Amino acid sequence: MKVGIPKELKAFENRVAVTPAGVHELVACGHEVYVETGAGIGSGFSDSDYTATGAKILSTIEETYAIADMIVKVKEPIQQEYNLIRENQIIFTYFHFASSLELTEAMIKSKAICIAYETVELPDHSLPLLVPMSEVAGRMAIQEGARFLEKPHLGKGVLLGGVPGVKPAHVIVIGGGIVGAQSAKIAAGMGARVTILDKSLPRLRYLNDIMPANITTRYSDTHTIKELIKDADLIVGAVLIAGDKAPQVITRGMLKEMQPGTVLVDVAIDQGGCFETSRPTTHIDPVFVIDDVVHYCVANIPGAVPMTSTLALTNATLPYALSLANMGWEEACKEYKDLRKGLNIIKGDIVYKAVAHTFGLQYKEYQF
Repeated sequence: MKVGIPKELKAFENRVAVTPAGVHELVACGHEVYVETGAGIGSGFSDSDYTATGAKILSTIEETYAIADMIVKVKEPIQQEYNLIRENQIIFTYFHFASSLELTEAMIKSKAICIAYETVELPDHSLPLLVPMSEVAGRMAIQEGARFLEKPHLGKGVLLGGVPGVKPAHVIVIGGGIVGAQSAKIAAGMGARVTILDKSLPRLRYLNDIMPANITTRYSDTHTIKELIKDADLIVGAVLIAGDKAPQVITRGMLKEMQPGTVLVDVAIDQGGCFETSRPTTHIDPVFVIDDVVHYCVANIPGAVPMTSTLALTNATLPYALSLANMGWEEACKEYKDLRKGLNIIKGDIVYKAVAHTFGLQYKEYQF
């Protein structure tokens, strides 16, 4: 199979979908790998690093899409890429369809095979291709939140860990999954008082057992959230429904209950955001202020640390990319039920229920 690795076009997205080591594995299995020039620079990989492991370098994104049977990416295609995607071409990437009707309609029109990292699902309902970037995003949420709590960045001017004689900041994490757990761990490690909320009692029991003493677990409901936000300095939104639009857990009216300079970090922005007032931002212009509350809603948080993120992502995605290349998408998805869950759009049909439900579009169950 001919595998194409284009340079990411999303603003300040410096990750690359496959490392030179990953290229080596693909080439060793008999596949041809085409890398757009400069695709790996942001992650520390030169064109010569790729050619040394068997890749061929192409000068434009158009050439990369034109030659490839399968495109492996990091982020969803953006408008400039829509017309480059061909019928029956495999696109393997983070799609987050529920956050964009425009993208969904474009991929339907393309008649491509759209396999989304974020919905590949193991029998225990874990999401193996979302986990590594959720780990990065969860840790980054606290790093960025702490920065924007500083007064020059419009925050309260609160130090996350406090100092002797001065209480530490109060961090609220809504959602106890991978993102939430990583956020809570980093915030606690920096000395903050942390409250983590979730609707799953088994998950709360687990977190209560493993987390440090400065983390408190609470059951997540609207009343509890309303009470906690009055005292919050930093709030991390880490709510996920696989493949579906994120529920809004903080409304516009709740902002009035917060102290001026409170910081909201919406890690669920890729899935539409879990705060009513959220809208996607970028690394170059990451925040906006509504009702004196600072909103950080960068849609590709791990892109800020591409050397770490690219290695973590490839560790998870490469085995699946190899299966797709070795077997073809249909045989691979028939063989591996976890990969089958990644199918979102096939040749113009939406085959993932949550995506169809989000936009009121027709769902079609794919028959293998």
